[in-house]
Amino acid sequence: MEKMTNVKALEFAIENGNFPADVVEKLTKMRDAYANKSGNRKPTARQKENVDLKADILAVLDEDGQTATQVFEAIANTGKYEDISLSRVTAALTQMYAKGEGTIDRFVEKRKAYFRTKA
Repeated sequence: MEKMTNVKALEFAIENGNFPADVVEKLTKMRDAYANKSGNRKPTARQKENVDLKADILAVLDEDGQTATQVFEAIANTGKYEDISLSRVTAALTQMYAKGEGTIDRFVEKRKAYFRTKA
């Protein structure tokens, strides 16, 4: 079943309702406002920086595998990111592995998680 959004609900009401013209006009304005609200937004500065971070992580990773801590230390030593943290690097690694991006591989050896570039 498809998710019912405000835009879809208003479109259904406009198409199937027998409303006076002024009510239809108001519903149309509300639908347009909801459509613009969820429309094209520019990425935030943090989102832009995260794209750069992921590119730098790919540059740091090798085929042998590295832990998140090793990747963090390599990124932190570049001096490019002022407020970089291990948790932020780990989150980026997880996104690159699990969130459909599939740009890196993750494997576990002796209860430690390692990340590597895809072969």
